[in-house]
Amino acid sequence: MPYVNIKITREGATSAQKAELIKEVTHLLARVLDKNPATTFVVIDEVDIENWGVGGISVEELRKQNKSTNLSEKK
Repeated sequence: MPYVNIKITREGATSAQKAELIKEVTHLLARVLDKNPATTFVVIDEVDIENWGVGGISVEELRKQNKSTNLSEKK
């Protein structure tokens, strides 16, 4: 009974995209590990970008920094 937890930032993944993730991960486990799709659980957690950190800062702050950098590069 596999359980897969996918965590993504909450930035507009559509219902169709999430459905495709669930479908394809289920198919992957069936194909690679011969797991029964009927007992395979896939959960998608969406995390606000201020609650997701990388490199010691939140993704929210990282995006602000990248936006500032991109704007100054265009000048």
